[in-house]
Amino acid sequence: MKKSIITLSLAAVLGFGSITVGMPIEKASAANKINDLNSQKEKINQQRSGVESKLNDTDKKISENQGEQQSVQSEIERLDKAISDALAKIEEKNQEIADTKKEIEKLEAEIEILVERIKKRNELLKDRARNYQETGGMVSYIDVLMGAQSFGDFVERVGAVATIVEADQDILQAHQADKDELEKKQNQVKEELASLETMRAELESMKKSLNAQKAEKDKLLASLKHEEEEMHAHKLELAEENEILAAQEAALQKAIKLEQERQAEAARQAELARQKAAAEAAKKSSSSAGSSSSSGSSSSSDSGSSSSPQVSAPSVASGAWTRPASGRLSSGFGNRSLGNHFGVDIASGGTVPIVAAADGVVIRSYYSSSYGNAIFIAHSVGGQTYTTVYAHMRSRSVGSGQTVSKGQQIGIMGNTGQSYGQHLHFELHRGSWDAAKSNAINPVGIVPL
Repeated sequence: MKKSIITLSLAAVLGFGSITVGMPIEKASAANKINDLNSQKEKINQQRSGVESKLNDTDKKISENQGEQQSVQSEIERLDKAISDALAKIEEKNQEIADTKKEIEKLEAEIEILVERIKKRNELLKDRARNYQETGGMVSYIDVLMGAQSFGDFVERVGAVATIVEADQDILQAHQADKDELEKKQNQVKEELASLETMRAELESMKKSLNAQKAEKDKLLASLKHEEEEMHAHKLELAEENEILAAQEAALQKAIKLEQERQAEAARQAELARQKAAAEAAKKSSSSAGSSSSSGSSSSSDSGSSSSPQVSAPSVASGAWTRPASGRLSSGFGNRSLGNHFGVDIASGGTVPIVAAADGVVIRSYYSSSYGNAIFIAHSVGGQTYTTVYAHMRSRSVGSGQTVSKGQQIGIMGNTGQSYGQHLHFELHRGSWDAAKSNAINPVGIVPL
C-alpha cells in the first residue's frame, strides 16, 4: 500500500470572475459560470460520498481483521498451553526415565550378585560332575555307607549322604530360581525403559507438531497485524483525502458566493453606467452648450515582503503564469528511475521564497507525510481550471481558503516529507486532480520555468 498523498482524489476546479485572468466575458455567460461551479461542487460532493463509503468499508475490514486476530491469538494461547503441558509431561517422563535408570543401576548390582552366585554354583556343579565322573557317582556313596564301623556309624553316614544329595537338589533349584529371577528382572527393566522411551518420543513428536502449528499461527497473526497496519494507513489516506475534498467543497462554495457578488456588482455598475449615460444624453438634448466629464483611473500596487531572503523571488512574469521559485530545474516531468514523476523539481540552496504561479484560491495548506509542508491552489486561466501543488516546503505562509495573487509569496523552499535535498516539487493539473494523476501535465511551456 502506498503511504503517500498521491492516493488523494481531488476535483480542484475552482473558477470565478474575481480571480479570472484574461477571460473575455463573451466566452462564458455569468449564468454558465455559476452552473459550472455548482456542477463542480456536486462532483466533489459525490467524490466525498465515495471516500466516506470507502472509509466505512475500511473500518469494517479493520474490525473483521481485529476479530480474526483475536481468534488466532486465542488459538495461539491454546497451543501455548498445550505445548507447556507437553513440556511438563516430557519433563515428568524424563524424571521417570532417570528414576528407572537408577532402578536399573540397583537391579544391575543385584544382577551382578546373581551372576556371581550362579557362577559359583556352576563351578560347584562342575566339581560335582567331575567327581561323579571320576568316582562313579553313587558308588562312592555306597563306599561311604559300607565303610561304617557300627550300625550307629552307618545311620549317621546314611543321614550325611541324604543331606548331601538333598543339598545338591537345593543347589540345582536355587540355581534355576536365580536364573529365572535374573531373566525376569532383565526383561522387566527392558520393557519399562522401552515404554518410557516410547512415551517420551510420542510427547516429543506432539511438542514438535504443536510448535509447528504455533509457528503457523504466529505467521498468520503477523500477517494480519501487517494487513491491519496497511488498512490503518489507507484509512489515514482516505481521511486526508476527505479533508482535502471538504476543503475544496468549502472553497467552491466561497467561489460561488464571490461569483454571485461579482455578478451583482457588475449588474449594479452596468445600471449606474446606464443611468449615467441616460442622464448625459438628457443633458445634451437640453443644452446646446454641451458638457464634458472626466473620470479618474484606479491603480493597484504590490507590496513586497518585508523580509530579505538570501535568494530573491523570481520576477513576476507578464502573462497568466509566473515561475514559482528561483533555482535550477533538477528533475523534469515523466518517467525516471524512482518511478513516474508527476511534476518538476526546482532546487536551490539558501532561503528561497515560493510564490503562487497564478492568481487563485488555496484549497489546502497543511503538512503531509509524503509531501511535507504542501499547498494546493486552484486557478482559472483563460476559461480553463487548473490546480497547482507546491511540496516539501520549509514553511507555509498562507492558509486554506485564502485568495492569492500571482507572484505572492506562499512559503519557503525546504526538504520536508519524503524528500532528498532542498527543492520545490511543483505540479500542474489541468482541471481535477484524480488518484491516477491522469490530469497532470508538464508545466514546461505553460509556466515560465
